[in-house]
Amino acid sequence: MICRDMNSLYDTIGLNYADLRKPDPRIAQRIDTALGDAKTILNVGAGTGSYEPANGQLTALDPSAEMIAQRAPSNVSVIQASAENIPFDDKTFDASMAVLTIHHCSDQARGVAEMRRVTQGKIVFLTFDPSFRRFWLADYFPALVTLDENQMPPIAHYEKWLGSVEISPVRIPHDCTDGFLASYWRRPAAYLDDRIRAAMSPFWALGDVSVELHKLEADLKSGAWEKRYSDLLDFEELDCGYRLVETK
Repeated sequence: MICRDMNSLYDTIGLNYADLRKPDPRIAQRIDTALGDAKTILNVGAGTGSYEPANGQLTALDPSAEMIAQRAPSNVSVIQASAENIPFDDKTFDASMAVLTIHHCSDQARGVAEMRRVTQGKIVFLTFDPSFRRFWLADYFPALVTLDENQMPPIAHYEKWLGSVEISPVRIPHDCTDGFLASYWRRPAAYLDDRIRAAMSPFWALGDVSVELHKLEADLKSGAWEKRYSDLLDFEELDCGYRLVETK
């Protein structure tokens, strides 16, 4: 749900986005199941097209020209527009979806209301619960906690906006192919890579994190990180606070 004031940011982030943010098939299956047998689907804040189901008639909406330009050729209808002003009539779509994007909307309630207006059936969000304590990354980058509290809507807001909803955890595989913030929870050295961080909007919001990166790098070299978080190395997947929100 990338909105107008995020256009310039995503025109920059989008430069390598398609290469670094490849949808993970296990997460994709959760979203596909939630969408059910919907025939017409609107993907709001669609970016490069991650997690768009293969079946059905898809319409993708995003305000960033750079993100749209990186989409692979397909039969998906692509519209450059914001979530706050969706250019479709009421109840145009059987279902709508928004994946890891609502935190970029300056008027989240309006964006969700627009999705509700144009959707006659199910609405599905993949989002993050800001009340959930982040995994070890927040120990090195504590500003992430404040960022989440300022940007992410409380999970309870979805019920306020949409009525009855079902909320379930989405555990992140240790080898997740999608490079969002928690994807590398068992691969800590990845966060030292400038190119990988460039595809994560929270790091753009944090600005200069050289001090934090130096601490992480030092702990990885000394073995302190592994000693402190060795229990994670046995996990195949981890609850990092991501949630699937579905209307009933």
